[in-house]
Amino acid sequence: MKIEIIRTIAGFIAALLIAPLLPGIINKVKAFFAGRKGPRLFQLYFDLGKLARKESVISATSGGIVKAVPTLTLAFTLMALLFLPVSGTLSPLSFNGDVLLFFYFLGSCRILSVLAALDTGSSFEGMGSARELFFSALAEAALFAVLAFLTIFSGKYTLAGMLCFRGLESWVTFTPVLLVVISLFIIMLAENCRVPFDDPETHLELTMIHEAMILDYAGFDLGTILYSSALKLWIFAVLITSLLIPAGVLPLWGEIAAMAGGVLLTTVLVGVVESSMARYRFLKVPPLLIAAAVLPVLAIFITIFFGGGVK
Repeated sequence: MKIEIIRTIAGFIAALLIAPLLPGIINKVKAFFAGRKGPRLFQLYFDLGKLARKESVISATSGGIVKAVPTLTLAFTLMALLFLPVSGTLSPLSFNGDVLLFFYFLGSCRILSVLAALDTGSSFEGMGSARELFFSALAEAALFAVLAFLTIFSGKYTLAGMLCFRGLESWVTFTPVLLVVISLFIIMLAENCRVPFDDPETHLELTMIHEAMILDYAGFDLGTILYSSALKLWIFAVLITSLLIPAGVLPLWGEIAAMAGGVLLTTVLVGVVESSMARYRFLKVPPLLIAAAVLPVLAIFITIFFGGGVK
C-alpha cells in the first residue's frame, strides 16, 4: 500500500511539473511544419512566471464569480488528476463509480468558465459561452459512449480498472480499443479547444470560443487558467496512452517509459493535426463530434457480438 501511495504521489508531482511542457511541444511541432523556429519549448513556464507577478483586473460588472473561477478550476482539475492510475497502480481515492466523479470534475471546470464569462457582461464572452456549451453537449455524449464501452469491455466500474487491463492480442479486443482511442483523441481536441474545433491562437472575436471566454482575465488569474488547461491536456493524453499499454506486461521502468513516450506521441500528434488542417466551420463541428460518439458504439457492438472484452 505504501508503494502504491508513493507511486501515486510521484505521478501527481510529475504531472504538475511536466504538464506545462505539452503546449510547448505542440508549438514546436507546428513551427517545424511551418518552417520557422517558433517559441521556446519551455515558453509556458516563462509565461506562468511572468503572469504570477502581475495583478488581475476584474470587470466592474462582475458579481465576484470571475475572481473565484480560476482557483476553483485549478482545484477541480487537480482533484481529477488524483484519480488517474499511475503505471497500473490504483489511486488511493479509487472507488466504484469514481469515473463519473472524475469526468464531472472536468465538466465542472467548463461550467465554471461559462458562468465566469457570463458574469463579465461581455457580449463576445457570452457568444463564446453559447458555442462552448453547444459543442460540449455533443462531446459529453461521445464521452459517455466511451465510458459505456470501457465498462462493458473491462467489467470494472473504477477509472483505474477501466484503463489498467490486460489482453489486446487479438483483433476482437484490439480493434474496439483502437476505435475508442480515436474517439478519445477527437474528444481531447474538443475539450482542450484545439484545431479543428477551436484555434487557441486566434484573435478574431467572431470566431473565438474558449479564448473569447477568458478575454477579461489577466495576471495571476490568467496564469492559473493556462496552467489548468495544460493539466487537462495531460489528463487526456494519459487516458489515451493508458488504453494502449496493457497493465502488468512491462516492468515498472518499462511502463513509465511507455507512458512518457505515449504522452509525448499524443502531444506531437496534436501538433501534426493543427499543422495539417485549419479550424472547421461551426457547421462542420457537430458531424465530427457525432462520429466520435458513433465509434465507441461500434466498438460496443464488436465486443458484444464477437465475444471481446477482458475481465
